[in-house]
Amino acid sequence: MLRARKPEAVAKRLKLFMYGPAGVGKTTAAIQFPNSYIIDCERGSENYDKLITTSGSAVFQTTDMHEVISEVKSLLTEKHDFRTLVIDPITPVYNDLLEKCELKVGADFGRHYAAANKEMKRLANLILALDMNVIITAHAKKEYGDNLRVLGQTFDGWRQLDYWFDLVVELGKKGKKRFGRVVKTRLESFPDEDVFEWSYDAIKQRYDTNILEKQATALKLATPMQVKQLTELLAIVRLPEGTTDKWLAKAGVEDWEDMPADAIAKCIEYVKNRLPTNAAA
Repeated sequence: MLRARKPEAVAKRLKLFMYGPAGVGKTTAAIQFPNSYIIDCERGSENYDKLITTSGSAVFQTTDMHEVISEVKSLLTEKHDFRTLVIDPITPVYNDLLEKCELKVGADFGRHYAAANKEMKRLANLILALDMNVIITAHAKKEYGDNLRVLGQTFDGWRQLDYWFDLVVELGKKGKKRFGRVVKTRLESFPDEDVFEWSYDAIKQRYDTNILEKQATALKLATPMQVKQLTELLAIVRLPEGTTDKWLAKAGVEDWEDMPADAIAKCIEYVKNRLPTNAAA
């Protein structure tokens, strides 16, 4: 029986990735969203304490990927009043991660890139699950073509980063005005190559305000006890090859600890039902 269904419109939080050269005002652009949880990776927010305070926002400073992931997981699972997550910029976080991975696994055959990219994918999956708007900024760098011909600018960071976002914008500046150019989009209200003057009000004119500013809903993730139980069960029960990979992929996670509690409970029950008779006893 065919299982395809007609698609239905889904109300989604804004997931926005921005990049631009130094001095264009990426931080200023990002922190305009009210009630933001700002992960400041370059101390760029220090000059905007009044704006941040009056907008109901808060700042956490780090360049450590594990701290970033920890904060995102807290935003995902705890009740709070923040509406938007800002990571500004992601470039130094990725560079720091690459250095730490090189020290851990070495650089032969790009091993440090593989290790770093696994952590980046984990962060991306958590961000997709997060019931908040997400704005991530990055430094810009020159994009080269054949014979080192400069094609324009691209972002400096994990090469797959733009794939995870519904909207990618290159920031520029003319005089005192800041403009965004749509580089990649899945949103009808932000057509490809469109250029608009950047402001939070401009975003609200193109995006449902009720979605932008609604209360975040917390998600219950797997408990340490559930992770321990499933790990122990998998050491006893032999499942068909690729089964656990399919479970993780379906949940959109890289690790058991990031899986929703109800999903891992189903995995545990599935494995328990396949225990050898003597083990079950």
